[in-house]
Amino acid sequence: MVDRKAVKIVSGQPDFLQFNNLACETAGGNVIFATDEWFAPASNLLKREPPEFIASAFTEYGKWMDGWETRRKRIPGHDWCIIQLGVPGIIHGLDVDTSFFTGNYSPSASVQAACLDEAPALTLEGDRTGMAASDSQFEAVAKLHSELWEELVPVTELKPGYSDTCHNYFPITYPSRVTHLRLNMYPDGGIARLKVYGVGQKDWSALPTQDQLDLVALVNGGVCLGYSDAHFGHPRNMIGLGRSANMGDGWETARRLDRPKNLQVDGKGILQVPGYEWAVLRLGHPGVISQIEIDTNHFKGNFPDSCKIEACHLTPEEEGKYVSGRWSSDPGNKWRVLLQPQKLQAHHRHFYSCDSLALSGPVTHVRLVIAPDGGVSRLRLWGRPTSTRHISKL
Repeated sequence: MVDRKAVKIVSGQPDFLQFNNLACETAGGNVIFATDEWFAPASNLLKREPPEFIASAFTEYGKWMDGWETRRKRIPGHDWCIIQLGVPGIIHGLDVDTSFFTGNYSPSASVQAACLDEAPALTLEGDRTGMAASDSQFEAVAKLHSELWEELVPVTELKPGYSDTCHNYFPITYPSRVTHLRLNMYPDGGIARLKVYGVGQKDWSALPTQDQLDLVALVNGGVCLGYSDAHFGHPRNMIGLGRSANMGDGWETARRLDRPKNLQVDGKGILQVPGYEWAVLRLGHPGVISQIEIDTNHFKGNFPDSCKIEACHLTPEEEGKYVSGRWSSDPGNKWRVLLQPQKLQAHHRHFYSCDSLALSGPVTHVRLVIAPDGGVSRLRLWGRPTSTRHISKL
């Protein structure tokens, strides 16, 4: 079969964009405090969908904007908010997106971080448009001493929200686990989205080794490290929470152009095609996989014809070599078949028990291969974590 090389990052885009968005609302991210939300609530920062602009949309407080926008400040200080990550973990980069905020974007911003033992008893409910923090909310948030949190991004000028300048990227080298962020705007204005790219970090020491977990789940530290194509949806969507909301909440490739003009199948009903697509994911913890779920939910006219799964056990050094080579070769001949080729169905949950699996030892990485193309909404790899922890250098 014809392989396709890994997709290259668009020129000018940082590599950290391939990691998970730990603050997204679909991952459980939540804004728990904001100084002011006059024109647009801070909860918009964490939306999964890209920002939009509706020229004719107004509220009783002014122009409707798809982001967080505060009033023009006429009192001392600056605006800021506290974000509770949906998945605590190691942050590799930030995107402070000012899309459509052109004459009203925040001139500068900074970001601070903390790892809190307990979630603060702070909540923001309902539509907060036209509102500001109350005295009691300021008193409650003051107990966090968030002004003293670690600085991830110093005070930095932002660019306006035009299509060619809206993404303000910040690589992060902070090595510690983060549960909460403080986003500061100086002095006021608007930001459309805050995306927090990183890898979840679970406390595996408190988990009995016999417990069965989804080892590749976003919340358990799973992450996508490479793929051949993601034209309609990124492979990282497959390890998200719950079942997919729609086709956009899964991995979907473009249609391969090397498909035969007249398709044929083998004795098992599997299409005989020359090409395939693939995605590599690292487990949150090395483990022995005992059950697999492949869900094609919502993919009714565009599901893959078949799939297989390969697995391997890599050291951090070996992983680094594969990532730098964009998984284009297998010099160590590491990959082994975990799940033999399987015929798939539309809009269906496919389960494979240990009797269907070809490997019984611990693995750190898997490669999902689909043929010839199409979409998968969720991949679940249920198994038992082993004692050795994989500490990636990425």
